[in-house]
Amino acid sequence: MLEDTQVAPVDPVDTDETYVELAVEVFSMLADATRVRLVLALGGGEQSVNSLAERVSKSPTAVSQHLAKLRMARMVSTRQDGNRVFYRLANDHASKLVRDAIHQAEHSVGGTIRHHHESI
Repeated sequence: MLEDTQVAPVDPVDTDETYVELAVEVFSMLADATRVRLVLALGGGEQSVNSLAERVSKSPTAVSQHLAKLRMARMVSTRQDGNRVFYRLANDHASKLVRDAIHQAEHSVGGTIRHHHESI
């Protein structure tokens, strides 16, 4: 079954304005290439700041600042082990949004659309 047919439709007329405004904030939070890369990296599971910094080719300081924003938006959560902090996605929704945006980008560019050829 197709993944997009498993989600209940949202009626734009009956949607509480608060949720619409919060959705705009979610998109705003994801309107940054480093944060998109962090969400993609965290889709593979919990990681430390240094590990994430290496994966996204940014300094640990820059990654920490982006993770703080994602944490304030409740998109990531943390676990501390001694003096190390590990980050993970709070749920799979941000990851799905980013994957869907990547898929939409593939459609926009044209040519071979990778996600149509991946096995589910």
